[in-house]
Amino acid sequence: MKYQAIRRIAVRLLPALLFAYIFVNTSIGVYAAPEGETDYAALAEERKQLPIQSNQTENWPEGPEIGAQSAILLEANTGVVLYAKNIYEKAYPASTTKLLTCLLAAENSQKNEMVRFTQNAVFSIEPGSSNIGIDAGEAMPMEECLYGILSASANEVANAVAEHVAGSMEAFAGMMNEKASELGCRNSHFVNAHGLHSEEHYTCAYDLAIIAKAFFQNELLSKIGNTSYHHFEPTDTQPDDIIIRNKHRLVSGEIPYEGIKGGKTGYTSQARQTLVTCAEQNGMKLICVVMKEESPEQFYDTVKLFDYGFTNFAAVKVAENETNYSIQNSNFFNTSSDVFGNSKPILTLNPDSYLIMPKVALFKELDSTISYDTENENEVAVIDYYYHNVYLGTATVDLVKDLPAPYDFTHIGESAKAPQEAEPYVVIINVKTTLAIISAAALILIAGFVAHSIMCSYSFLSAKSGESLAKRRRKLRKRSRKEEPDFSSSRYDTYNP
Repeated sequence: MKYQAIRRIAVRLLPALLFAYIFVNTSIGVYAAPEGETDYAALAEERKQLPIQSNQTENWPEGPEIGAQSAILLEANTGVVLYAKNIYEKAYPASTTKLLTCLLAAENSQKNEMVRFTQNAVFSIEPGSSNIGIDAGEAMPMEECLYGILSASANEVANAVAEHVAGSMEAFAGMMNEKASELGCRNSHFVNAHGLHSEEHYTCAYDLAIIAKAFFQNELLSKIGNTSYHHFEPTDTQPDDIIIRNKHRLVSGEIPYEGIKGGKTGYTSQARQTLVTCAEQNGMKLICVVMKEESPEQFYDTVKLFDYGFTNFAAVKVAENETNYSIQNSNFFNTSSDVFGNSKPILTLNPDSYLIMPKVALFKELDSTISYDTENENEVAVIDYYYHNVYLGTATVDLVKDLPAPYDFTHIGESAKAPQEAEPYVVIINVKTTLAIISAAALILIAGFVAHSIMCSYSFLSAKSGESLAKRRRKLRKRSRKEEPDFSSSRYDTYNP
């Protein structure tokens, strides 16, 4: 009886003891981090103390402190760097690599080409890495593949595109490195099309921004890169019905921001969070690259940098502000002193050239250099502008395109039938060149006069010499007559008329 009572008590207490044991151990597991685990949040806080190189420029707007290891804010049309934090430092790009992959695909294929998925393309990626579940032997149009790479970050699709474009993944990596060099990348090397980690696969914030600049110049890629979600409908060559949502929170609208043009996310455990984003406001198209940050701060870092750029900088037209290279002050533009009156200029500052200037700076404070080394047939010179040695943009000196055309005699009849008010006749003249021509002509005339005078003097002397000779001959003849005997007839001696 006593044994039964003890048994009942034990049965009742055992579950309670077991629950208490599990609760205690579970609580320890949740709140106590395993020994040796990296505290990434603490590392991000430490990275906020890293120097920001752009903040070291005199009178430059001070940029925000962010937890990214490196970051850049670049104006896409001019290439002006507004914010720089370790922009040339080696970093792992993760899936932001796919911007370059898609750029090469767009440049070397048609969007309706069918891309077939090989066994190697599908099964060579890491298990569990980003994919949309395409099987070996299936096929998709190139345009759908671009959606799969940019919107879903699908690694098997990146592999298939690489094989389609270059014949093999290795050959495609070679194309990636050639393109990076062509674009002006400084510290990049690529070994795959998807960005999964390799020690030999790296770039830097500046290079990634340069790649993104070329990417967003492509209309199709810009459209796909700014797609919040995409529906892959089943086809004869791809039977699955797939709907994917873009993980980029500024593209999907989860974090709203005005003027977003697209972007690409990236993550590996070594690279941490990487993000590329493009936005356009107030005539400026900014590209923001954030590398080695912790989620979700990569998005908020980007917002901070965009706010910094659009608030503190402005696009400024050169032709409306430039005075050092005034048309009136430069001999090769035109002159108001030509002998035919005021001529229309044959050269002009490009009206579309603009700089990206800090709002605190004045145009007269800028330094500039001019170069005549240009390959564009319509450009005569290139002017680069700087503010405390920081590049702000370029203006070009162009040939005027609307000069009057030569008279066309084939349209005399039409002109007579419909007379129009003609523009005043003007002659474009370069004073220095004209003076040189006049001087040369004067020298030629003077030389002619001198030569003529010499020839005349020679003729006069010749004539005078001839006259003296004739006189001497006449004198000799008279002398000869006097010395000869007189044979006159005597019958005339007595004749007196």
